[in-house]
Amino acid sequence: MNLRIVLLSGPICSGKTALVRLLKEKHGAKIVQTSELILKRAPKTKRERKALQRAGQRLDRADGGAWVAEALQRAIDSRATEQTPKGIYVVDSVRILGQIEAIRRAYGAYVHHIHLTATEEELRNRYEIRCRDEDDAVAYEDLKRNRTEREIEKLGNVADIVVSTDRCSENAVLVRATALLNLYPRSNDALVDVLIGGQYGSEGKGNIVGHIAPEYDLLVRVGGPNAGHQVYAEPTPEKYYHLPSGTERAPSAKLLLGPGAVIYPQKLLAEIAEHKIDAQRLTIDPCAMIITDADRDEEEKRFGSISSTAQGVGIASARKMTGRSDYKDGKAAFLARDCDVLQPYLGSARQVLADAMVAGQRILLEGTQGTGLSLHHGEYPHVTTRDTTVSGCLADAGIAPSNVRKIIMVCRTYPIRVGGPSGPMAHEVDMAEIHRRSGIPLKELEKNERTTTTNRARRIAEFDWVQFRDSVQLNGPTDIALTFVDYFDVGNREAFRFEQLSQETISFVEEIERVSGRPVSMMSTDFNWRNVIDRRAW
Repeated sequence: MNLRIVLLSGPICSGKTALVRLLKEKHGAKIVQTSELILKRAPKTKRERKALQRAGQRLDRADGGAWVAEALQRAIDSRATEQTPKGIYVVDSVRILGQIEAIRRAYGAYVHHIHLTATEEELRNRYEIRCRDEDDAVAYEDLKRNRTEREIEKLGNVADIVVSTDRCSENAVLVRATALLNLYPRSNDALVDVLIGGQYGSEGKGNIVGHIAPEYDLLVRVGGPNAGHQVYAEPTPEKYYHLPSGTERAPSAKLLLGPGAVIYPQKLLAEIAEHKIDAQRLTIDPCAMIITDADRDEEEKRFGSISSTAQGVGIASARKMTGRSDYKDGKAAFLARDCDVLQPYLGSARQVLADAMVAGQRILLEGTQGTGLSLHHGEYPHVTTRDTTVSGCLADAGIAPSNVRKIIMVCRTYPIRVGGPSGPMAHEVDMAEIHRRSGIPLKELEKNERTTTTNRARRIAEFDWVQFRDSVQLNGPTDIALTFVDYFDVGNREAFRFEQLSQETISFVEEIERVSGRPVSMMSTDFNWRNVIDRRAW
């Protein structure tokens, strides 16, 4: 962060202490307190308001207020590790025009002056409530007789902003200060790439995420544990049910579970332990929904007829909607903020995303399941409990559409659904037919084509061009990632460039691009360390 200097001014009890605290908590600001500077320059001064006022006036008379600028420079120089100083420094507080002018002469455009104020009645009431023990015997009117204090409101005339703290909350004051410091995005920078499934889930999204994850600074996931994503690793593949699939592949990236996520704490904590994730790296939004054991039991009873994974996601999501009227301490709708074991990880998704965007960091939002399972756009009732399109994922994460740069829609060469009465698919085939066409051993196909979450056998079908075109319309992808291209020809597993693929595969890719009007920019040929042919131009 570039250097930013905040000068606070305002009368007694105008809210300066609260703003200083929030700037320190939210933005890591370093605080330069003029009261402490006075005590260093005049160590015999008593630590009470009237004595500090008089000592400060003597220092101001000596050099016109330049002593504050000199102390600020020493504070900045003592922390500087580079030639160009960085970070936020808050002077709490400036009392005369000379102090402000001296700092502005030294630091120019780096200086931001915030003047806080309130009505006289409000200031008096605050003083009576909040006054320090040392000042118990000093009336508010006595402190106001000080000449510097009497003229303090004039500093509002030269401030960059004036905030009436009796008309807004402490956090609202922080928002206005943060904006002045240019710490919010000034435009809708397209920093977010979204990856979603274009069919019925199990498209191999984890494989594609594992390939591109090292390019990102923040990995975001929504949805719940009814979707398991796999990433190749040795000796066994990594399986992710809550955490982003790039957790291991991008070890420096921060991780975020958005407010639309649905969490089964036992399963999440097991993932956290397995991947050695600490609270500094993972943030869980307090409004994420918690799945209880009762939710899982209820879902098993009610939705077995449509081959639900019975992970409790649907029942928990329903409680989040229906439990609003009687919500109290997590009795009806049990949110992440009500879950004791998740407390170390709680934090605002909006704040994490805003900080990443201000810093110009790249963000990957990973959707779960597939477009054909969308609650609103799928074949009802054979659907999941949320909207699985790009729009739904963005809403669940709390990301504006204008922040999106790329949308990657992942599709299989042969789509699948979980075995049983899980819903219609056009032109179903069996694994024996895939074996005949591709040359992949039948036992290998039967072993691999089982669901990650429930280990059920999958149904498989021909590529559905109508469903594919609908997914393109619903998601508006910029890129298509095509997976399981070895199902056309096992020889594709030995392809490391596009031209090395079989002719049937190349023709299929050309038709995908013709129907969608989008490039097939990535193709997954196998499940190993080098299994993605990457044709991206970005």
